[in-house]
Amino acid sequence: MDPSSASWQTKPTDRFILKWIKVHLSARVTPHLAARQGLEPWMVTVTSAALGVLGGILFGLGWGFAAGWTAAAAQVLDGVDGQLARLRDCQSTGGAFWDSVLDRYADGAMVIGMTVYLARPPVSLPTTVLLFLGAAALIGSNLISYTTARAATLRLSMGPPTLASKGTRTSVMILSAWASLLWPPAPLLALVYLAVHTNAVVWLRLRRAREASQPLDVP
Repeated sequence: MDPSSASWQTKPTDRFILKWIKVHLSARVTPHLAARQGLEPWMVTVTSAALGVLGGILFGLGWGFAAGWTAAAAQVLDGVDGQLARLRDCQSTGGAFWDSVLDRYADGAMVIGMTVYLARPPVSLPTTVLLFLGAAALIGSNLISYTTARAATLRLSMGPPTLASKGTRTSVMILSAWASLLWPPAPLLALVYLAVHTNAVVWLRLRRAREASQPLDVP
């Protein structure tokens, strides 16, 4: 693919914050990595996921600011792997599957790490409240990705894009992690946002799916 064309920078499904990150951040890194022989897109995918999980671990240890920067690096690399594959014209279904699955590990690690962080002083939320918010945020985040993929398989329209996608969710957690340096309870706002918004979007999708339901073709 011609590097002078912008078509390698994003996918048609990229929206809002994720698209901005890929165009303005990931695209600055990808051309440099593309020149390196032996570096494959899947290696970038694994590195991105590992950094995302590390970000969650750092968050859980109480190092919010460091967790934010680690997760930010993971988010940038998450755009690099696909760009690298498009530049080299080596996109594959296996690579796309790896990317989607490993994203869930990084996403989940950040949610869990943020929940554990909020159990520490000076925040120290009650365990019952934390478990409820953390579980709701984790389930809702996973269901956003699942319902998107499932709706595409069933050819169901889920309406216009929402602000509950991975790019937005991760950015909210990163910003709250950075803000924790000045205001330790900041991640609580992110956890509440994830718990409420993601599940609200999922229930809206359930309603739309019911309204758009058609007989299922069974061979």
